[in-house]
Amino acid sequence: METEIKYFTPKEAAKTLPLVRKIVSDILIEGKDLKSLAQIQPRTAEIEALVEVRKTNILNYIEELTEIGCFFKDWNFEFGLVDFPSVIEGEEVLLCWKSDEDEIRFYHGYNDGFKGRKEIPEDYLEI
Repeated sequence: METEIKYFTPKEAAKTLPLVRKIVSDILIEGKDLKSLAQIQPRTAEIEALVEVRKTNILNYIEELTEIGCFFKDWNFEFGLVDFPSVIEGEEVLLCWKSDEDEIRFYHGYNDGFKGRKEIPEDYLEI
């Protein structure tokens, strides 16, 4: 069953930020721990069990973000990037937020990625 895409205005996305910020924080903690565990050699059964717990926790947090309607985009677990589907000037775009930013001020096209971020037009911020 295909889920319908929720499109956010900047104000709607901003209302989700307290919860999104907490979920992303949890993902980053689990992800950094997972990366540390992956470095441990030899891989004991106990380490493997911890790795699986971390993976499961991350997937559960990702699902929470998906239920909100946004997407986690930082698989290196460094910046906590999250995209929110939106429409600006008739074009489908992604509002882009990074965990160290206080608010959502940027967007990019679906194929532009983080490097293609542009400031959200001021008049659109009021919607």
